[in-house]
Amino acid sequence: MKNMKKFAALCLVTAMAAAFAGCGSSVPENTVHSVDDVEGKVIGVQLGTTGDMFASDYEGDDAGSKVERYNKGADAVQALKTGKIDCVIIDEQPAKAFVEKNDDLMILDDVFADEEYAMCFAKDNTELMEAFNGAIAELKADGTLDSIISNYIGDDTRGKSPYVTPEGTEYPNGQLVMATNAAFEPYEYYENQSIVGIDADFAKAICDKLGYELKIEDMEFDAVVASVSSGKSDFGAAGLTITEDRLQNVNFSEAYTKARQVIIVRKK
Repeated sequence: MKNMKKFAALCLVTAMAAAFAGCGSSVPENTVHSVDDVEGKVIGVQLGTTGDMFASDYEGDDAGSKVERYNKGADAVQALKTGKIDCVIIDEQPAKAFVEKNDDLMILDDVFADEEYAMCFAKDNTELMEAFNGAIAELKADGTLDSIISNYIGDDTRGKSPYVTPEGTEYPNGQLVMATNAAFEPYEYYENQSIVGIDADFAKAICDKLGYELKIEDMEFDAVVASVSSGKSDFGAAGLTITEDRLQNVNFSEAYTKARQVIIVRKK
């Protein structure tokens, strides 16, 4: 009889352990299969990004959509993996980097929005902006920009064409401070404790051409425009899209690359 009671107790403990193990750990099935499915869902975005701006259009709709904002794109992706949100709206290249590292996630074929990236400047700093526009045009024309982009994007070319400062480059014009958010691979991110990426290298190429030493300051994404408009930083480069809201506080250079907003979802 004692053995039977022990067996029954063991079975009960085992059953309770199994129940608790499953409690709260199940991730809901993916229900976002196209852009049309976003309405009524819980949407994850990085605070202050274009994805945040686009997602804001869904807030307060009759379908009950909700937007969860995170300081880092990686935090939004983690929330998606654990089922706290239904999808993430984010720039295409960082999305690819996240999906490459998480085989349980995928990018929908539907493109959420097309956009272009530019660098931002304080309203009263038009002289520096025009100098940058001239350098951007030259670096586009001579292939430097394409080489920098191909160093970070593309399986066949990635890492094969790193930007190198031309021999004999001098910096008679002093230093420029660039505001960025180094959590946006492949545009700006940390590698071996240094900030690298398309924006970092392209800004370096521009400063080399104009005779400025470059210093990069890492900060939260939604602080970049404020840092530039207040004069704490000379310019901002952080995968920035030109928007009407941002134009109220800063001016933008000519666009230097095209981008897309895409949707990350769970595969199942």
